[in-house]
Amino acid sequence: MLSWEPTAAESTTKESRQTLLWEAYGGLCQRAWVEIDLAALTHNVKQLKKLLSPHTELMAVVKADAYGHGAVAVSQTALQAGASWLGVATIPEGIELREAGIEAPILLLGATHTAEQVKAIAQWHLQPTIGTAKQALIFSEVLAGLNQSLPVHANLDTGMSRLGTPWQEATEFVQLVKRLPNLKLASIYSHLATADSPDPAVMREQHQRFQQAIEQIKIAGINPPRLHLANSAAALADPDLHYDLVRVGLATYGLYPAPHLQSIANLKPAMQVKARVTQVKTIEAGTGVSYGYQFIAQRQTQIAVIGIGYADGIPRNLSNKMQVLIRGKFVRQVGAVTMDQLMLDVTDIPNLEVGEVVTLLGKDGEYQITADDWAATLGTISWEILCGFKHRLPRVAVEKKSVDS
Repeated sequence: MLSWEPTAAESTTKESRQTLLWEAYGGLCQRAWVEIDLAALTHNVKQLKKLLSPHTELMAVVKADAYGHGAVAVSQTALQAGASWLGVATIPEGIELREAGIEAPILLLGATHTAEQVKAIAQWHLQPTIGTAKQALIFSEVLAGLNQSLPVHANLDTGMSRLGTPWQEATEFVQLVKRLPNLKLASIYSHLATADSPDPAVMREQHQRFQQAIEQIKIAGINPPRLHLANSAAALADPDLHYDLVRVGLATYGLYPAPHLQSIANLKPAMQVKARVTQVKTIEAGTGVSYGYQFIAQRQTQIAVIGIGYADGIPRNLSNKMQVLIRGKFVRQVGAVTMDQLMLDVTDIPNLEVGEVVTLLGKDGEYQITADDWAATLGTISWEILCGFKHRLPRVAVEKKSVDS
C-alpha cells in the first residue's frame, strides 16, 4: 500500500503537513485516488463519544486497512479524537500500527492458534481474542516458554455462531483462562448478529444470554475487568449495550449500519473516490461502447473516458447502472466497466476537458453519492463497497474545513 500519512518529522507543523498533501495530489493523483477527510473522522469519533457514558471507552475498529481508509492515519486520527482502543483482524494489521509508533491497546479480533502467532502477538504487544479452551492452553504453554504474560480477551458465542465458546459454557471457560499461568484476563466480550435490524428481538436475546453468562461468572468468584458487546449498530441503538467499551467500525467512517439509526448521530462520510477524464470523443448514433456493446448510442453522444475500473474496486455489475458527479451535475456511466477505465455520457457537460475531476463517491456541489447508493444498486452492504477499493488507488489525506462536532 502507498503510505500517505505524514512521518513524525513531517507532522511537526500544519504547514509541512499541507505541503505533503499537495505533493501527494500532484504526484499520485493523475489518474484516480481515494480521498480521506480526517476532519470528518474526527467529527464522527466525537459524535460517537457523546453517546457514551464517561466510563465507556471507544474502540475504533481499523481492520481491513480501516475499511479501505488507511489504517495508520485513521488510527492516529481516531485516537487523537477520543478513541482509546483499536481493533484489528490479523496480526500483520496490528504490526503495521505498532511499526507506525502507535502505542494504544490493540485487540486482535481474529482467531490465532500457532506458536509462531503467539510469539508475534507477544513481541508486538497485541491483545488476542481467546475463543476456545484449546486456544487458551496453547497460549499459556507458549508464553510460559517465553517467560511472558499477556492480556487476553475471552470471547463468548451468544448467537453469532462464529468465533467463541458457547455462552452456556462461559463459567468453565473463563475459570480456565483465569487459572492458566501467563494469561491475564483483560475482558469478556461477545458479538451481536442482528443489531442493525429494526426488530430488536434477537439482539435482546443475545444481550440476555451475555448478561446471564456474566452473572454466573461473577457467582463463581470472577469479576471481569472489562465487558463489551456493542458494534456500531448497537452503540447507536441502545445505551444498555455499551458496557465498558464499544467496538465501532462503520460509524467511525461516517456511514450508518441501517436507515433507522440515522437520527441517533450526525455522521459524515470520510471517503471520496475520484478520477480524472483521460479522453473525450464524439460518437454517432448507433455506435457501441465498451466490451459487448452493452450500450449503443441513440444519438450523437459525447463520451468521456476516465481512468478507473474494476481492478481499482469499481464493481463491474454497476455497468450502465451508476452515476458520477462532474461540475456538481449527475452524469451516467455507459457501457461495461473495464479493468482500468470506464466511460461516461457527457453530452450535457459543455467543453469538458482532459484532466477534469470526476467524483464517483462523495460530494460535489449540492449532490452526493454514497457507498449506500452503490450497495442498494448491487444488493450488498456498504461495508463491502468501502473495503473493495484496491491499493493501487493512493489514499490521500485531506483536511477539509472543520465541521461541527
